[in-house]
Amino acid sequence: MPYEVGVPMPDEFDVIVIGAGPAGEVAAGRAAAAGLSVAVVEKELAGGECSYWACIPSKALLRPVDLAGEAGRVPGVEMAPIDAKAVLAWRDSMVSGYDDSGQVRWIESAGVTLVRGRGRLAGARRVEVETQGGDTRALTARQAVVLATGSTAVIPPVPGLADARPWTNREATGARAVPGRLVVVGGGVVASEMAQAMRGLGAREVTMVVRGGGLLERLEPFAGEMVAASLTGQGVELRTNENVEKVERPDPEGEVTVRLASGRTLVADEILVATGRRPATGDLGLATVGLEERGPVRVDGSMRATGVGDGWLYAIGDVNGLSPLTHMGKYQGRVCADVIVARSRNAADDRPSMRDRADGMGAPQVIFTDPQVCAVGRTEAQARADGLDVRVVEYDMGQVAGGALLGEGYRGRAKAVVDERRRVLLGVTFVAPGAAELLHAATIAVTAQVPLDDLWHAVPSFPTVSEVWLRLLEEYGL
Repeated sequence: MPYEVGVPMPDEFDVIVIGAGPAGEVAAGRAAAAGLSVAVVEKELAGGECSYWACIPSKALLRPVDLAGEAGRVPGVEMAPIDAKAVLAWRDSMVSGYDDSGQVRWIESAGVTLVRGRGRLAGARRVEVETQGGDTRALTARQAVVLATGSTAVIPPVPGLADARPWTNREATGARAVPGRLVVVGGGVVASEMAQAMRGLGAREVTMVVRGGGLLERLEPFAGEMVAASLTGQGVELRTNENVEKVERPDPEGEVTVRLASGRTLVADEILVATGRRPATGDLGLATVGLEERGPVRVDGSMRATGVGDGWLYAIGDVNGLSPLTHMGKYQGRVCADVIVARSRNAADDRPSMRDRADGMGAPQVIFTDPQVCAVGRTEAQARADGLDVRVVEYDMGQVAGGALLGEGYRGRAKAVVDERRRVLLGVTFVAPGAAELLHAATIAVTAQVPLDDLWHAVPSFPTVSEVWLRLLEEYGL
């Protein structure tokens, strides 16, 4: 039950989880299902960033834009103009009107106690909670404390920027109206997705200011190039190799002026800063257990925090800096909970499923632009930097029969990075409309290290885009 001032609550639990986002909920629910008593502490909405300000609302905004692009490629199909007001209302329904009562019911049904308030460490196995009523509650964990506090958006120290009330992902995904003019600072996932969403929903001008030479620079180069071409084709202006020097907004409700290092001045209704995130560790009390107050909490393969004796402290999700992706945080939550349960029973805690392998292989990721970008494992550059014997094969996905059937002008590209010594895949990238559903097959192939000679016998259905697997293997020489 949620904690209320004046209502008695046990001081001790087997497990205390700080953070009720997807990672924390999974860890808490899995530990409770195994019979441990669990409390989860949350200072905002149960369900966390992904549910209300990131994954869910951003995809709700992007889906109509994606569908319009898909329909526009099919002869004989016409899309009515996108009704931005209706899309924003649908977004609201997808985030339950920013009401977490549904998430709270799930937490309670899982046998987990929800404690509303800001939690922080106060020594070994101890957590202090500043409740919403202003009281402080001291909790003790018999077995483990799990940190699952996520991450926060970074606002660069540009003169005037912080005072200009910039948007982060929260304000962008939660926008009450589509701005007429938007400046987007950054060239990563949030920047690319929200630039496309706002332009597709009716923003007259969208300008991206990108410090580097292109978009999505951590992925294969062609991914950023294809997304950039799509964005510019939709009317988004890209300003690469550019920096923001100063931001001015004298009227908090008025227009914002953005001065660039090149001397150009941009004027917009809103400015979105999407230049990265940092682990939310600044007020977690890490110093009380001998850890640095800032930066990610380093962990081993079982998600135990390194540098803390007795193995009682764990960190999962964005807070450990491994993979800032919701599905990876949930995966780490499962690993973590199983280790905690095993240790509580004095059972073996080193089974293969109790160690994180996926992060080291390269986490799967989908970027929901049009075209979608889907990648898992290492890029070619990463594989070569690791000193591996690499061979690369690529294929034009527009030449696959299933792709051609999806519409005129269907374009895409696939790339596979092969470890020549072992003849297994190190990484796979797909960039094409609707390519997201191809990714899990690639994830299985990469993480399970399926030999190419075995993949040859995994016959793709005709006529589907998944035939690209056959084409890649043929390009390799099978």
